[in-house]
Amino acid sequence: MPLCGASPPMSRLARDSLVNLVSRLAAVALGLALTLYTARLGTAQQGAFALFVAVESVLIALSSGFGVAIARELSHRRAQPGALVGATLLACLVLGLCAAGGLWAVSRQAGPGYATLAWLALAAPVLFLPGNLSGLWLGRGHMLGLTLLMLAPPTLTLAGIGVAHAAGVGGTLVAVLASWALARVAVGLGTAMAAWRGGWAGRPRWGALADQGRFVAVIGLTNLVSLLNYKADLFLVEHFMGLTPTGVYSIAVAVAELLWLISSAVTTAAYARIGAPDREAAIALTLRAMQGSVLLLVLISPVLWLAAALLVPPVLGEAYRPALPVLALLLPGVALFGAASALSAWFTNHAGRPQVPAALATLSLAINLVVSLLAIPRWGLMGGACATTLSYGVTMAVATVWFARAAGVPVSRVWRLDTAWRDWLVARSRRAAGRPDTP
Repeated sequence: MPLCGASPPMSRLARDSLVNLVSRLAAVALGLALTLYTARLGTAQQGAFALFVAVESVLIALSSGFGVAIARELSHRRAQPGALVGATLLACLVLGLCAAGGLWAVSRQAGPGYATLAWLALAAPVLFLPGNLSGLWLGRGHMLGLTLLMLAPPTLTLAGIGVAHAAGVGGTLVAVLASWALARVAVGLGTAMAAWRGGWAGRPRWGALADQGRFVAVIGLTNLVSLLNYKADLFLVEHFMGLTPTGVYSIAVAVAELLWLISSAVTTAAYARIGAPDREAAIALTLRAMQGSVLLLVLISPVLWLAAALLVPPVLGEAYRPALPVLALLLPGVALFGAASALSAWFTNHAGRPQVPAALATLSLAINLVVSLLAIPRWGLMGGACATTLSYGVTMAVATVWFARAAGVPVSRVWRLDTAWRDWLVARSRRAAGRPDTP
């Protein structure tokens, strides 16, 4: 099977990946500024904020299937999903109102670590709109729209914190949460207005949504399970150890997951083309995205740890130094799991089999939960990191075999460096050495 000839030029994928990566780096820089601010409020405040963000992420993941369905209609079926977009708008509003009631109840009934969810309840009615309507830009491969959706929330949150300081009410977790909630409201309303004024939202037709019902449900459950796989150890650390250790652990997780900026950028840039009907080209591009992601993440991991060792204690405080050994255990698993986003895109957007990523995410979550329940009470934060890395490693081994069989390629081919990547790396090496591209 000729897996390389039909795929897009390496330069095009690299260019789009770079654009998306720069956008994500800007978003992460803003997010790190916010994390720095909350972390310096204290480890307990950082732990409470980490739980707040984790709950928000869980809710968004559960409802994210609508956006993937819209993107698939645009990239794979080449359809104009106006009726689906209109129905999605209404469905997201209804789900948001239900979530608001649930969050308010939880904030009143759960422990002190979850009292902050009352602020999230204020933004919940429009919370699900940006992530799902982003499928309009994702399915077309339009990086600018995706960039704006990434940068707007942290930018507006930081602006709100600045306003709070100017008004003399800054420097508290309440100011951060209020700014966060208001930013989510502004982005949600703005995204809905952009979809409506762009003519993408047609007359709602519930039949269009019902036709996608199973697909949307599977995607939502898959993303929920995947997100819980990333966050389960955080919730368990809070359960067993309290808010202060949770704040320390959340810093290690936040730094480790910076690696996924690269793999997510590659997959986002390639998403529309992975969903194209040409099977051979989609397989070739998926392999290229997987291999390139893991290669880059493995090379960057030691540099990231060293940077954290130099910066975290002096910038955030000595209370966060225990995050460094935890980070060292997390990085190998996070680097290997960087291939999961490209695999998920192929099964979901090209093959139309979202149940496969769902099964893999469930396997990883199950391993993570079982090992975390055993390891965290015994070894604390290190136990949570070991559980995460082990779950990622086992899941990627299973995923490799599953993809190879589904794509009809040998298992050894999955991780054998693609010809285009080899040629690109050799050319870059030769240019760096001041030699011509060809011998």
